[in-house]
Amino acid sequence: MILPIYIYGHPVLRKESQDINADYPGLKELIENMFETLTESDGVGLAAPQVGLNIRLAVIDLDVLSEEYPEYKDFRRAYINPHIVEVDDSEVVSMEEGCLSIPGIHESVKRATRIHVKYMDADFNEYDEWVEGYLARVMQHEFDHLDAKMFIDRVSPLRRQLIKSKLKAILQGRFRCSYRTKVARR
Repeated sequence: MILPIYIYGHPVLRKESQDINADYPGLKELIENMFETLTESDGVGLAAPQVGLNIRLAVIDLDVLSEEYPEYKDFRRAYINPHIVEVDDSEVVSMEEGCLSIPGIHESVKRATRIHVKYMDADFNEYDEWVEGYLARVMQHEFDHLDAKMFIDRVSPLRRQLIKSKLKAILQGRFRCSYRTKVARR
């Protein structure tokens, strides 16, 4: 089932998410619904707050990039209770990012190219690993959602000022996108 994506301004996006356990109701179905929603909206990552749930869950599907990045062929993973343990900021790269919850806005964001993460997969197997490259960027973006942050929080104050009117328009419901959305009630 395709879920609506919660849009900038909705309180769920600014609330810190909680860890879950294996008996979280309907977890396997939720993960599949999030992947289906992600595919339908042409994204590469989706965090639970973006579908209205403040739980530490994110899905990432990088298979769409496999022509350019062959290492991501068939890469489709769920991350349960992910936490960034350490950021190796010896190499930081600026790259344009967008977000399904902030339609129409793309900004350059600086992120470390290597991070140490702990998480569980959909079967609750535990992982503790260093991740590099584009996957590290996507993880940082998605895991930020779980900590009540959005990519626009990481742009310079000047850029933030320059996109203020666009953000206001989104808050007022004036935006276009090709997927189902849910806006905050005013």
